[in-house]
Amino acid sequence: MLLGVDTGGTFTDFVLLGDDGVRLHKSLSTPDAPERAILEGIREMGLETAVAAGRLRIVHGSTVATNAALERKGVRTAYVSNEGLADVLALARQNRHKLYDLTPQAEPPPVPPELCLEVPVRLDAHGRETRALTAKAIADLVEKIDALDPEAVAINLLYAWLDPTQERALEVAIERAAPGRRFISRSSFVLPQYREYERGIATWLNAWLGPRVEGYLQRLQAGLAPCSLAIMQSSGGTMASEVASKRAVNLLISGPAGGLAGAHAVARSAGFERLLTFDMGGTSTDVALIDGEVELSNEGRLGPWPVAVPMLDIHTIGAGGGSIASIDAGGALQVGPESAGAAPGPACYGRGGKAATVTDANVVLGRLPAHAALGGSLALDVDAAHKAVSGLADALGLDLMTTARGILDVANEHMAQALRVMSIERGRDPRKLVLCCFGGAGGLHLCDLAEALGMRQAMVPSFAGVLSALGMLVARPERQLVRSLRAEVSALQPGDLQTIRDQLRAAGRLELEQEGVNIAELKEEAFLEVRYRGQAFALTLPFKGQRDDIEAAFHHEHRLRYGHALGAAVEVVNVRVRLRAKGEAIVLPQLPGGPSGAPLTRVEVAGLGDEVPVYDRETLCEGQHIMGPALVTETTATSLIASGWLAVVDGVGNLLLQRS
Repeated sequence: MLLGVDTGGTFTDFVLLGDDGVRLHKSLSTPDAPERAILEGIREMGLETAVAAGRLRIVHGSTVATNAALERKGVRTAYVSNEGLADVLALARQNRHKLYDLTPQAEPPPVPPELCLEVPVRLDAHGRETRALTAKAIADLVEKIDALDPEAVAINLLYAWLDPTQERALEVAIERAAPGRRFISRSSFVLPQYREYERGIATWLNAWLGPRVEGYLQRLQAGLAPCSLAIMQSSGGTMASEVASKRAVNLLISGPAGGLAGAHAVARSAGFERLLTFDMGGTSTDVALIDGEVELSNEGRLGPWPVAVPMLDIHTIGAGGGSIASIDAGGALQVGPESAGAAPGPACYGRGGKAATVTDANVVLGRLPAHAALGGSLALDVDAAHKAVSGLADALGLDLMTTARGILDVANEHMAQALRVMSIERGRDPRKLVLCCFGGAGGLHLCDLAEALGMRQAMVPSFAGVLSALGMLVARPERQLVRSLRAEVSALQPGDLQTIRDQLRAAGRLELEQEGVNIAELKEEAFLEVRYRGQAFALTLPFKGQRDDIEAAFHHEHRLRYGHALGAAVEVVNVRVRLRAKGEAIVLPQLPGGPSGAPLTRVEVAGLGDEVPVYDRETLCEGQHIMGPALVTETTATSLIASGWLAVVDGVGNLLLQRS
């Protein structure tokens, strides 16, 4: 049996694929020890026997690395660099986040100065050694590290991506001095490419978060033994937990990556290839664009830091069902980014929460019916939701319903702006895309957001409330490999690029083979990152071996992206290879034919006039038409079909919405 597990800020979601079909489950997350919620959920699903027999294959999306980074809860980490370069991470880039703020508040350096160490060693820009690494230099460094006694060490030497010998020698010496006591991360392993600052940040993040991730995965693996455990990467593929424990920086958007994988698979089953997606959970909303394929980026960010490892191109904002509504210093209503989380959660959870949240506003307005049970087991405390929103309404001098509607309007505007970032600001017309929602809270906001962007088609996929966990099941074992080149196309010799591609392919095949993957079934994709000489950023193109083909393709892509092409020299910056194993074939259950499902009941929903029908999604039949306004409830989510929208149920239960 195959089990997908996604740990969110509020709920931990489970999707089990077994002989008897698909089973869903939700448990409240336990942020202090995320593995506890997973093990409790497995017990609640009655899977202890399957675990003991090793009959479960588990794929997990983890938020441990993300949360530790955002909460600044990494471990004490030493940073090792060349002599004279210890302050590279503190200097960072000169970009200002607020262009007209002439006195910005300085970010604290990632690594305190006392933990930044230097080694008298040097390679030149061609990878040639100009200052050798001596035994004395190694001994001096080890002595300093022993005196500082950090939990982790990050090694980032200049041009180590051309020749990792010096970094490897330091890694071996540090490990020998204190076997098993320190997590060691070197740049030539984490991110072997140019740009010392970005490479250094990735290496430091990997070391800073590594012990947290490694400890968590070891505890989880011990609780699930002898079952196999794979972890979702930020790039949308999986890796074995033993490998993932050494690559914390590759797990920073592990959960959202699963959601995109699930959305891509389910949308294709409905015939949609071009999507704008939003994953609205309890704490945040993740927005992405799918244009045929899910797009990758190596220019992601986490908080103030760049994350240059390959990751799905996802824009995240602090607006979710648990986002807290408040009044700012100017008396205006604000929503988020602070969240009520899983404990105590929104007031309507009945777990002691007092602050008004987006979920409480949906309860007050009747969009979440009073009889609904979140996750199938958590009954709503309607009185607590009214009390929380009433307190905010009194402070604003407004009535209850106006305040609740205002909370949703502010949250919707935050999410609409994020959707504009991923569509209009990327040159994509949202009106030509399908808006696809998932996450427990997404369906309640789908029509409002589609209307805000002028979109006429939308979709609530099957298993929308647990789509990230479903995405874990369709994800494939994968490796992303990169080699920096920085050579003008005109100077390349025949076969130069192919040689690099072959070397990367061989390294990736070896790693996947060690995980037990059948390398005969691997799918390979290769890309070139290309720019005009002097540009700071590159465009990613499919691999082309001929010089004329590279230049022509780049000029064309640059003209499409920026509206013009230049006569400057064209330069290949990086060669990338992506290897993916064969994925699991997921066949969604077909809906039965027969008469259309009748409404369960009718409820009052503020702003929608008369009582609106409430449908149970499990009773809907293929081809059934539902004209809004209407509510569709299921175990893991609730969706609102607004006035002027028609929902059609397809063969696997997707709700395909069309604005009339």
